[in-house]
Amino acid sequence: MRGREVLGAYVAGDTLAHRLDARVKIVLLILATVAVFAADAPWGLLLAAAGLVAALVASRTSPTLVVRGLRPAALILAFSVLANAVVLVGQPGLSLDGLSRSALAVARIALLVGFALTLSSTTMPTEVATALSWLMAPLSRVGVPVGGISTATSIALRFIPITATELERIRAAQRARGARQDGGALEVLAGWRRVLVPLVVALFRRADDLAEAMADRCYTGEQTSMARPLRPVDWVALALGLAWVLAAALL
Repeated sequence: MRGREVLGAYVAGDTLAHRLDARVKIVLLILATVAVFAADAPWGLLLAAAGLVAALVASRTSPTLVVRGLRPAALILAFSVLANAVVLVGQPGLSLDGLSRSALAVARIALLVGFALTLSSTTMPTEVATALSWLMAPLSRVGVPVGGISTATSIALRFIPITATELERIRAAQRARGARQDGGALEVLAGWRRVLVPLVVALFRRADDLAEAMADRCYTGEQTSMARPLRPVDWVALALGLAWVLAAALL
């Protein structure tokens, strides 16, 4: 079951989404972003949601993963809905137009989170770095450090599950020592202070170790492209994604 997986971590598998080229998946994510924001009518958003369902099925990703991805921003999303729905000036009350606008905004965010998590759970960080390096290769002619950007992206993606694992390890150690992480607001803040300080120290230690390893290997930021030619299934996925975006925008 993937519900227990670390959020944002790569999950090994042999699904259709896993077998797609990383360059194709990144382009499809960009197309999905365009489809989500280009769809104004409810039918267009429903078609975009159908695309997310197809992505979840193709990657065998549990929908609860999307819910977990929205949990950190749940408070902000709820406040956004209330701020748009409640009218305090003029005739105080509930605005149905504001409620519908905020609901559409939350739906768009949920769809984008779902597409991004599908990409991260089916693509290894090294594949993402290689794909970004290949896609941004023309920018190197104007002085853009393509190799450095792709490497930094790969490291950032790799550190997301590492941070979550380190956080859970520290919280478990604090609970084992009898530290309370509940109670009033001040107690909760004090509990998080005891967790965040060792977390930051541990992450800086990992970053120092990584920097030393890169320096020992004489890393210069240059990368050799290992991208292979696209297969027929990759071209079919790109064509279907483009047709899906056009249909969502037209609806």
